[in-house]
Amino acid sequence: MPDFLPIAYFQNKFVPFAEAKISIATHALHYGTGAFGGLRCLPDPENPQQCLLFRLDRHCQRLSNSARLLHYNLPPDKIETIIVEFIKQNKPTTSFYIRPFVYTSDLGISPRLHNIEKDFFVYGLELGDYLSPEGVSCRISSWYRQQDQSLPLRGKISGAYITSSLAKSEAVESGFDEAIMMNSDGKVSEASGMNIFLVRNGQLITPGFDQDILEGITRDSILTLAKDMGLPTIQRPVDKSELFIADEVFLSGTAAKITPVKRIENYHLSPNRPITEKLKDTLAAITENREPKYKDWVYTVKINK
Repeated sequence: MPDFLPIAYFQNKFVPFAEAKISIATHALHYGTGAFGGLRCLPDPENPQQCLLFRLDRHCQRLSNSARLLHYNLPPDKIETIIVEFIKQNKPTTSFYIRPFVYTSDLGISPRLHNIEKDFFVYGLELGDYLSPEGVSCRISSWYRQQDQSLPLRGKISGAYITSSLAKSEAVESGFDEAIMMNSDGKVSEASGMNIFLVRNGQLITPGFDQDILEGITRDSILTLAKDMGLPTIQRPVDKSELFIADEVFLSGTAAKITPVKRIENYHLSPNRPITEKLKDTLAAITENREPKYKDWVYTVKINK
């Protein structure tokens, strides 16, 4: 059972987490008509009276965009205000994860997005390493990533994650840590809840938006860092066989951060990962507010304890 933060934002007010409950008839529970975000927050190593949020503005904008796909007008500045107050209410002392969620909150059985009530809640839980920082093993999933023409993949729509759940369980139950999904064209798309990168001949490569990926914020940050480091980057279709012969492969996401891949199917990758480690160390320094060049990526919340 995760350690949840004591206070949640629910039905326009802050309440004890245990009291934030929905009905079994809630529309989104039946049809996956919700969308979520995810942010990591950690106490400032230099100042215990404040917490640090990584790219809060981008996370709030993406959730607002996801809400629009559900016909729900939820401005990013409102999301930001609530998340900041949520942190102040909880007064956290350890690293934690924030889960904001928009959903159709009406009680009904008709699948629709028009003429239906929507709502927004926020809760949090303590979270360390989501995946092993030493590296993970991956299998190529038999489940394919959805296509944007059938589901709006620019948003983190909750219903889309049935495929991720199937892929993840298939991987774990067959002896792997994580799944890599292909798209309908047979090209590499993403992992169950992470974007994917590979390094070949000193070049950083990742599937582009045309490969039915989620527009990952950590992914965007990595591409920016790589360019600033002078590392050649390219976004293009990736074949499955390229993963097996890559110099390095890693996964990226808010929960996963940067996680190296040590094995794909029965192909073992080199334990020497200089580019992955450099990007990983730099991203960690930024999130801890130790990189002056990227201070605008870190939002500081002052806590009155």
